[in-house]
Amino acid sequence: MSFVTALALAIAAFVVVPFLAHRLRRRRAEERSFAAARLVPPAPPKARRRAKLEDRALFSVRALAVVALAVLGASPLVRCSRLSLERAGGASVAVVLVVDDSLSMRAVSKGTSRFERACKGARELVRSAREGDAIALVLAGAPARVALAPTTDLGAAHAAVDSLTESDRATDLDGALVLAHSLVASLPQLDRRVVLLSDGADGTGNSTPLGEGDGVWNALPELSGPLGDCAVLAADRSGLRVRVSIACSEVEAARGRAIVLMQANGTVAVRADLPVALKSEVVLSLPKDEPVDLFAELTGHDTIEADNRALVLIEAGQSSLAVVADMADQAAATGGAPVVEQALAALRLDVWVRPIPALPDRVDELRAFAGVLVDDPPGFTPEERRALASMLEEGGVALLALGPRAASAPLGASFEPVLREAVRWAPTTASGAASATALGALVEGAKSLENLGAKARIELGADDVAGMELLLRWQDGAPLVARRAVGRGEVWVVTLPFAVGASDLTLRPGFLALLDAFVDEARTRASPRRSDVGSSWTFAGAHRVEVQGPLHPREPPGAAETAGVRYVPARIGPYAIEVDGKRELRVAAPVARELDPRARPLASPAQVGQGGDRHASVDASPVVAVVLLGLLFLELVLRALGDRLQEQPS
Repeated sequence: MSFVTALALAIAAFVVVPFLAHRLRRRRAEERSFAAARLVPPAPPKARRRAKLEDRALFSVRALAVVALAVLGASPLVRCSRLSLERAGGASVAVVLVVDDSLSMRAVSKGTSRFERACKGARELVRSAREGDAIALVLAGAPARVALAPTTDLGAAHAAVDSLTESDRATDLDGALVLAHSLVASLPQLDRRVVLLSDGADGTGNSTPLGEGDGVWNALPELSGPLGDCAVLAADRSGLRVRVSIACSEVEAARGRAIVLMQANGTVAVRADLPVALKSEVVLSLPKDEPVDLFAELTGHDTIEADNRALVLIEAGQSSLAVVADMADQAAATGGAPVVEQALAALRLDVWVRPIPALPDRVDELRAFAGVLVDDPPGFTPEERRALASMLEEGGVALLALGPRAASAPLGASFEPVLREAVRWAPTTASGAASATALGALVEGAKSLENLGAKARIELGADDVAGMELLLRWQDGAPLVARRAVGRGEVWVVTLPFAVGASDLTLRPGFLALLDAFVDEARTRASPRRSDVGSSWTFAGAHRVEVQGPLHPREPPGAAETAGVRYVPARIGPYAIEVDGKRELRVAAPVARELDPRARPLASPAQVGQGGDRHASVDASPVVAVVLLGLLFLELVLRALGDRLQEQPS
């Protein structure tokens, strides 16, 4: 409190004046008739007694009036720590509030999270706005998005800020500031500002300045600081071994803590000490193989509790492609891996190629792959067909290269649900493909497939061909490459095997184009069981999707697209998804870079006063003036009643 403010409040000391006035007040003595007093001669009075403190109600009103007068004098000088918009010459302003709703903003200090303090600051700035000001709201959680388009409706701005909810997304400050500057640049106000309400921790370190060009006002720099948090990034199970990945914001946050595997009912199965390091990987061994849901959880407490627990998944990896090929038939003359594996490696695709000896017969194992490529299989067993059908129904992609073994499938084996009729390995007189019939990605390399040197090929049943889309035909019109939809997935069929001795298919550039198109389709449809929180899940070909996640018991998808239905998980944890009546489980995992507490500096920060002020005046004068007028009116009423009572005869 400044000296001037204290001096103004000292006016309240004058409350003693009404007290002294009431104490010194003298009143006329009451006269009462007494018959015997007439016989006594009158004598002059020696003294009059002082009156007691009377009219207590009137005294209280006058005392309150003096106090109110002191408050009225001091109110223009009182200032509090509150964000407000400064304006030059009273003109209207256009402001974009950039609120960070990432995982690091959930850090709790003194019972309040950083996100709650950012929302409080946004409310204060909106309250300081006046009619004619334009307000917009941008969220900095990845991906950055516009929560409120620029509007002069202050009620809508209040509602938008009040509806903000925290999330576990990564941070996209660069994208958020680009959106903010694009929004404010289109507004008619000459005074345009961007206000950042963030801790500045986006995982890129503190060396790269944030934002270029126009200045940004970092309204709450105190939000940045150490996190003191550890997070479970992933937990994968392979047999009896569970591999858990942990990241910490600082070494001290991991000291004295442990990682435990527990069942859904809280029963602890395995426990291990957490290494004191920023990043670590702990391998735990289960005592026995039990088909139960397990959770990896960190003991102890830290600033963010939401990332201390993760569901254990059976997962082969993200964007992985399974290749089932016979080494003896596919190996090149020079030796090494099968030709199809060498071709995939030569394409340098962003996909992990995993050779496996046979098609998995368990649904969980096959679901781990975005796509599966099988060369000349001798049919599928009932278990393999069931697993393949489940994968395709959920949006997976498969490629079958059929050859002589496919035509001699053993008893009980078939190619359902891909093909319903038997196939036949028969001689062919066609020298190769008809390049004019190529569709899509195969058009460019179709010329190289016109002479394949094949002496035999697979002939498909007429009903199966009728249900397929022919991507490339033989010169006699028979299908060379075809595809058909199965559930939400897709199957590609090639009527030649990938063996080097069967044809020159694997030696042509068109073969690389075929693999590239297939992998691209698999990658587009792939949605692994575990993905970063904030990344979108697309359900291609789905008609009805319901999501049961950590926040809502049941909610519809976020948006509809022409390629399917899209949903963006905003919180960490498992999600039970029902797609056209079929259930599947997915997990949204925290992003490791959110554990980096270093705040990025602003490239050209706005000075305080150019964007706003952290100390706003509290103008209580109108309220105090009304109270003072009321006290004056009450005093007049009390005085009038007192005079009337004194005039009444006893």
